[in-house]
Amino acid sequence: MSDIRKIQEQVLYGAVKNESNDDTAKMVVFGDDLKPAPEDNPTWVKNSMSRLGEHFDSATVKKIRQNCQCGYAMEEKLQLVQEIKEASSSLEEFGSHPKAQAAGLSYSDGAVNLMFPFCPCPMVAEVDKLDTNTWCQCTTGYSKILFEKAFGCEVDVELLKSIKAGDEICLMKIIPLGKVWQ
Repeated sequence: MSDIRKIQEQVLYGAVKNESNDDTAKMVVFGDDLKPAPEDNPTWVKNSMSRLGEHFDSATVKKIRQNCQCGYAMEEKLQLVQEIKEASSSLEEFGSHPKAQAAGLSYSDGAVNLMFPFCPCPMVAEVDKLDTNTWCQCTTGYSKILFEKAFGCEVDVELLKSIKAGDEICLMKIIPLGKVWQ
């Protein structure tokens, strides 16, 4: 089992425990054996997400997975988003900025869209297709933190498409819930 798997198990365990209790967290992360299983990463991802969905409603599943975001290169991405924000005076300008477009950002209907042409998650690199987009909700948590810091207000993030769930791209809609520009 790789180090990233151990980290993912610990993070998922903590996020589930925060919404329930120790026994439920163990059941979601490890299954009936309540200890690390010899499953390969793709099997563990699918099984743990299935168990998560069996124990919680969809809103709680999203919240749990959002709390599993890795924070990888957050400061670098935050710096870019803040730079684009400072060069803009509206969401439309923000999404039209050349650096925003180069980073997969665009604007439509009062929201910022973030698109990836590939899945950046190493945990699902060997997964052909996930049954749901539950695993991918961690990226909405990452984007929520990133854009709330950059925009200085709460944002809602909706996962619209996921490559690992069978879509051609990963796509999120980021909706500021407050005033971004004064």
